[in-house]
Amino acid sequence: MQDTKEIRDKVVLVGLNSPVLKREENATEETLEELSALVETAGGETMGIVLQNRPSPDSRTFIGEGKCAEVKLYCENTEATMVIFDNDLSPSQLRVLTEALGVQVLDRCGLILDIFAQRARTREGRLQVELAQYQYLLPRLTGMWTHLERQAGTSGSGPIGSKGPGETQLETDRRHIHRKIDKLRDDLEDVRRVRNTQRRQRQKNEIPVVALVGYTNAGKSTLLNQLTGAGIPANNRLFDTLDTTSRLLSVSDTMDAVVSDTVGFIRKLPHQLVEAFKATLEELEYADLLLHVIDVSSPEWQVQAQVVESLIAELGAGELPRIDVFNKSDCLPAGEIMPHGEDICAISAKTGQGVDKLLQMIAQRLDKGTRRVVLHLPYEQGGLLDALYREAKVEAVDYGETIAVTAVCGPRILGRVQAFIAP
Repeated sequence: MQDTKEIRDKVVLVGLNSPVLKREENATEETLEELSALVETAGGETMGIVLQNRPSPDSRTFIGEGKCAEVKLYCENTEATMVIFDNDLSPSQLRVLTEALGVQVLDRCGLILDIFAQRARTREGRLQVELAQYQYLLPRLTGMWTHLERQAGTSGSGPIGSKGPGETQLETDRRHIHRKIDKLRDDLEDVRRVRNTQRRQRQKNEIPVVALVGYTNAGKSTLLNQLTGAGIPANNRLFDTLDTTSRLLSVSDTMDAVVSDTVGFIRKLPHQLVEAFKATLEELEYADLLLHVIDVSSPEWQVQAQVVESLIAELGAGELPRIDVFNKSDCLPAGEIMPHGEDICAISAKTGQGVDKLLQMIAQRLDKGTRRVVLHLPYEQGGLLDALYREAKVEAVDYGETIAVTAVCGPRILGRVQAFIAP
């Protein structure tokens, strides 16, 4: 699906709920509503929703022959051009369902990859999406080439050991995709090296990093705009931000920090994307502070917060200092009790309510003894001025009897210039 103003695809959504599936694999009314929002993000229109309850998935059609016929009729009546499943489908199930329903069939993973391909703007983002798409495609090649495999070799009409053109094409495609995946991984490794260089420079300058994380559409971009005036487009749709954006934030008059906005998380996030986006999300591991932005106006906020918690842990950032930022508090009904605690801040990123308190909390957690000082350096200690320019924030220099320097210094450089600090 393409992101155009004209709605291109009419979509029927299908989900299966079964006791043999894991909780996160099952479809529910809530996950199907979220899938409908994803369809809208991708430029489609949901024509109807079918939720099937079965003791176990059907190995061939996933939902069973009877329900499959029902969905086919539904598609004909609504003139639907696509069916999207809320569950993951095997390559053979995708093929069988496409033939049985007579329309294109996708699963949730395929839809999310399609949205990511539309939204990625930077070279890094496009590399990550392309890698995820190839990893998703690789196990599905067999199903794509089954019709060719029957043409020769496997039919028994060819010599023993001969290979049909389908099998040859399948192996050729596999080799090609493996080469593409290796190349993309090398390119992403280059991105990581650049990031490491930038990170070392920030660490040398003692600039702390604050990472915004949260469920998709929780309001991270709106908060970044509110904090830094970044002017990032912030729309009310899922996966509006895919490329990491970093801006400088003046936390206080003695402290600056880099704030990074990250891609939103979502339940049933394709594992290919978790892997592919590690070049972006590895920033979390090196952050000094996480702001977990939670849409408290959503009835599903607790489930959404748990999804984010799990992915943060998977990315190795579970032990980092964190503030839970309960956003959209202005949308709550009057009298509803907000969560509270020393690591919790209720705000409205849209109106600015509570943002001053959040800045105070950020400053407290990032404070590592940074101070603004006035130094009187003897001229024979002029080399220290070079060190101050490298390792501190020099605000003013006046040459008189001594070199008078006003600078914001971290603990490391303070130790070196302690003897020259004016009382």
